[in-house]
Amino acid sequence: MLRGSDECLDQIEKHTLEIHQAGDEVYSSMAELADELPDHSPRYILLSYPLTLPSGRLSVPYVLIYYLPVTCNNELRMLYAGAKELMRNTAETGRVIEIDTAEDLEEIEAKLGGES
Repeated sequence: MLRGSDECLDQIEKHTLEIHQAGDEVYSSMAELADELPDHSPRYILLSYPLTLPSGRLSVPYVLIYYLPVTCNNELRMLYAGAKELMRNTAETGRVIEIDTAEDLEEIEAKLGGES
C-alpha cells in the first residue's frame, strides 16, 4: 500500500563531472516523476518510499534508482555507470534498482515490497 513517497532527480554535469540535483523539485508521486524523466539521458533517483509489507509492518526503504534509457548515447552511459557506486555510497542507500523506461517506475512498489 502506497502512503506517499519522496523522490529527487540527480544528474551529472558533463563538463565538471559533478553530481547535482536536477532542479529544486522533490516529487511526491511516481507518475509526476515519470513525466519528468528525459528520453535520452540517464538520471539517478533517490527514493524514500513508505509502504506496508504483507506482514503489516511499515517499511520505508531508501534506494537509488538508476535510470538508463536504451536510447542514451555511449558517452553518457559510461559516465553514469562509472559514478553509480559513488552515488550509492555517498547517498548511503541500501539498494540500487536499475530501470530503462519511465514506465518501469510503476513496478517499483512491487520490487520494494519483495525485499527482505
